[in-house]
Amino acid sequence: MNRRALLAAAAALPALRALPAQAAWPDRPVRVIVPFAAGGNADTIARLLQPRLQEKLGQPVVVENRPGAGGSVGAQAVARAQPDGYTLLIGSNGPLSVNPVVQARLPYDAAKDFAPVGMAMQVPHCLVAQPSSAYRSVADVVAASRAQPDALGVGTAGVASATHLSLEAFIAASGAKLLHVPYRGGGAAVPDFLAGNIPLLFTEFSTALPLHRAGQARILAVAATARLSALPDVPTMSEQGVPGFTAGSYVGLLATGGSPAEAMRKLGAAMAEIVQEPDFQARMTGMGGETAAGDLATPAGFARYIAEDLERSRIAAQAAGIRAE
Repeated sequence: MNRRALLAAAAALPALRALPAQAAWPDRPVRVIVPFAAGGNADTIARLLQPRLQEKLGQPVVVENRPGAGGSVGAQAVARAQPDGYTLLIGSNGPLSVNPVVQARLPYDAAKDFAPVGMAMQVPHCLVAQPSSAYRSVADVVAASRAQPDALGVGTAGVASATHLSLEAFIAASGAKLLHVPYRGGGAAVPDFLAGNIPLLFTEFSTALPLHRAGQARILAVAATARLSALPDVPTMSEQGVPGFTAGSYVGLLATGGSPAEAMRKLGAAMAEIVQEPDFQARMTGMGGETAAGDLATPAGFARYIAEDLERSRIAAQAAGIRAE
């Protein structure tokens, strides 16, 4: 190296020393967006995760509700955020598995714009009958519906909702001839059910559980792989003559697609620890759900589940003749 090059290199050393070291993630507050209004399962889980994430990440965690368009408004905000790991989404069936099938001009790509961190909770769907009715099994409902096709009404959370798609999948799997009765949300169907205006509900277990316990409803079967710890006497759909049928809602944590590997590693580790906490698991059970088991609490496992659920939604929508609008 000649004398001029040596002098130039020496002159650059102070500038190199002055460059600040890249801060470890996170070095500022983390924002968690809930794409629904306060009070639902997604919001409740966000509030349960907030103090736990804050403790594990060592930074403030702020929960922000951004409802609208079935969860698409909040999901879009995360999809369009800087991919730095500081904007997270409380994701569920609506924005991730249902809207991509039923909304023609979705402002994000559910498969590419998010980086799954881990699932927090699953809530199976279930078939519910009036406690005073003659329906005491899934077979009773299927037989009655075949005897009088499209006369037996089943309430759901609405057209193209997660429970509607699950109902259509159940109809295809069981051969039932049921009449879909859509409402504006799962809770909106309950008053009509309690008043005796509709004989059946296909709803989330968390909605049906308090009604069942109060003697106001009879859960005939849960669409889960195994009986639930909250109500072990209630059989699964498989046990009730619909082999292998599972359906449900889920809630989990996602980051903006392309977020740094360090952020994803720390977030993934935090979620894996949180879902193992006995208190957190007890809260999930109390809500009528169960914490994510196995690798569902990991980025890879949650990503696989979302992809599988999206395909289930597509198949159910096609069977029901639902087209994206």
